[in-house]
Amino acid sequence: MPFNRSIFTTRAITAFFFVAVMLYALLWNDTIFWILVVVIHAGCWVEYQKIIEGFNRSLLYILLGLVYITLSWVFFLDLHHFKFSNAATGITAPAWSQWPLFIFVCMWINDTMAYLVGSFIGKTPFSPISPKKTWEGTLGGILLTLLAGGITADYLLGDLLMPGQLTPIDSYHWYVIAMLAAIAGTLGDLLESKFKRMAGIKDSGSILPGHGGFLDRFDSVLVTTPVIWLYIRLFLS
Repeated sequence: MPFNRSIFTTRAITAFFFVAVMLYALLWNDTIFWILVVVIHAGCWVEYQKIIEGFNRSLLYILLGLVYITLSWVFFLDLHHFKFSNAATGITAPAWSQWPLFIFVCMWINDTMAYLVGSFIGKTPFSPISPKKTWEGTLGGILLTLLAGGITADYLLGDLLMPGQLTPIDSYHWYVIAMLAAIAGTLGDLLESKFKRMAGIKDSGSILPGHGGFLDRFDSVLVTTPVIWLYIRLFLS
């Protein structure tokens, strides 16, 4: 897909205000964070129900939605309150709200870089599910997320887990998590695209100019969050 300055500008302006709201909710006040997640969860469900209303076996898709949407946001809230502890000393760190922020940052990097790389050099179609995606854009987004997300987090956040005798996160975890986020985010985008193709629609909604609806904006997060949650629970708890 060739680069479209108008579309990119609209997406960038919407993303700027969206990022400001998300940063405020994530880092300032737990109540506002919960309210924001509840609103986004509700918006995702409304759009999801509109998508699946014409599907056969609608009950099966409703059950799928409980995992795909509700459980993902439950994991997201859990990450917001996740506490690290040192097994040897028993010291526990305060809840670390940067995990949800890191997930969003990785998604923004992956989406933006995949779009830009694909627009300028993308030639090889990635999947018939999403004809505009290319292998060049997809791999470019994953690679740049791995580098930019991993380096940024390692440099800015790597020493935040040292109150008392807590050991900071090893550098390689940041790069693994960034790569997992980019790959899972791409799969999440494809999954929602599949739902939309089955329903015969282009966007899940129109509330976010340049992005579409709630599902269009958070489809990557819905698949990425359980993957990151599982990695953190297995290797960083």
